[in-house]
Amino acid sequence: MKCNLCPRNCGALRTERDGGGACGMPWAPIVAKRMLHRWEEPCLTGENGAGAVFFTGCALRCAYCQNRAISRPDAEARAGSKAVGVAELRGMFRELIGRGAACLDLVTPSHFAPLVREALRGEEWPVPVVWNSSGYEKVETLRPLEGLVQIYLPDMKYALPDLAEAYSGAADYFQWAAPAIEEMFRQTGPYRMENGKLLSGVLIRHLMLPGELENTRRVIDWFSRTFRPGDALFSLMRQYTPQPGAAGKLSRRVTGAEYRAAVAYMQNCGVADGYTQDAASAADGYTPDF
Repeated sequence: MKCNLCPRNCGALRTERDGGGACGMPWAPIVAKRMLHRWEEPCLTGENGAGAVFFTGCALRCAYCQNRAISRPDAEARAGSKAVGVAELRGMFRELIGRGAACLDLVTPSHFAPLVREALRGEEWPVPVVWNSSGYEKVETLRPLEGLVQIYLPDMKYALPDLAEAYSGAADYFQWAAPAIEEMFRQTGPYRMENGKLLSGVLIRHLMLPGELENTRRVIDWFSRTFRPGDALFSLMRQYTPQPGAAGKLSRRVTGAEYRAAVAYMQNCGVADGYTQDAASAADGYTPDF
């Protein structure tokens, strides 16, 4: 099938078993891991953790990717992954709910959107469905998810195109991510929280990068212009961890001074709904073992 699901618009001929193009994945979903994941934001994990399903492949090529073992379309990345059909994927969802998952946390599902959507349509799920993505999405791909996804958990990685090109090969990142996140909000409306658990809404993540405070400020500017208090949640993440081979600015962690400056800027912009992280979050232990 000729694929234009993501902003790359690569037109790759993806078949059930063979892939290509930006994500390098076949049409049928490839699941790298499923687990009760305790390291998402507190409103998503509950007592037992989020029911995370990690999909293989990604349309971005982030130089600092912490899920590199499953995000790249090479033999090593797919060695521990498993191709699944709609029925089997639905069975994974049921299994995680049976183990006490607080939500269904679908991690990087966008390049498998049509079949994931079909799996979600199979029944009414007793916990929220979370679409956990890079934010580099097309509105046309998101629209058919309306009513199937209760919580959107997108990144807003960049507001600066030069940085997006340098680190992710996607100078057009912001021009796609901003309308995509607005579409997510259109579907869910203002977030709803009950007893500390997020029931529906949009929770936007921004991973601070070392030495790139200006990018973080511009992302916060966009959030404060786009959303009113009570509309959406914002998670300012400090967990950047240098990956093997990292060079230049990416070879170090975010400093305490950088993060404090970002938090102060966020507060000055009136962004109060959401989360910050302490320095202990920048540890390899928070990345699942694939």
